[in-house]
Amino acid sequence: MGLPFAREGAPFILVPLAVAAAAGAAGGLGAIPTAAAIPPALLAAFAAFFFRDPERTPPPGEERVVAPADGRVTTVEDSDDPAEPGRRVSIFLSLFSVHVNRAPTAGRVAAVRYRPGEFRAAFRGDASDRNERNEVRLECRGGPVRVRQIAGVVARRIVCRASAGDFLGRGERFGLIRFGSRTEVLLPPNCRPTVRAGDRVRGGETVIAEWS
Repeated sequence: MGLPFAREGAPFILVPLAVAAAAGAAGGLGAIPTAAAIPPALLAAFAAFFFRDPERTPPPGEERVVAPADGRVTTVEDSDDPAEPGRRVSIFLSLFSVHVNRAPTAGRVAAVRYRPGEFRAAFRGDASDRNERNEVRLECRGGPVRVRQIAGVVARRIVCRASAGDFLGRGERFGLIRFGSRTEVLLPPNCRPTVRAGDRVRGGETVIAEWS
């Protein structure tokens, strides 16, 4: 069993925790008020909560596509890429969502494409086109599936651990986005969405589509 939080969160947790411990020790000696340890301790607690990385088990059935992230489905609509028609499922992640991204279906990573951009609110309709983003293309048995990690107003760092040539299992972790974001899945025509706008989903567990 791994860490209870994503490894990218370690500096955000351990540094304020060390400061809190040092402040507590200094407070015990009377050098500073003991209450000085409270703010960094609270910061460490929030960071541990934000970067939490719970174990998830995908439901049985390789024909079932799972959510790539926790959050709320904002749109289920036609793909914005005329060269690859299909459906796009967008999921908005708030500050309180688990921000670890997972592969929606098993497949080989054909490409990873990063594109710089703006940092608009991730729930806005134009965030997909204008914001900083990273796209992972999976070559799956039923066809290509693309997962987009999209930065938001607060999110300023997209983390992607996957590289071209890697094989990702269904529900396997491949990255995260720091502090509020959006994740999209672009499905081929033979993959039918099973969710609609407003649905709450859990990354690696909730079925969002099925191969036909």
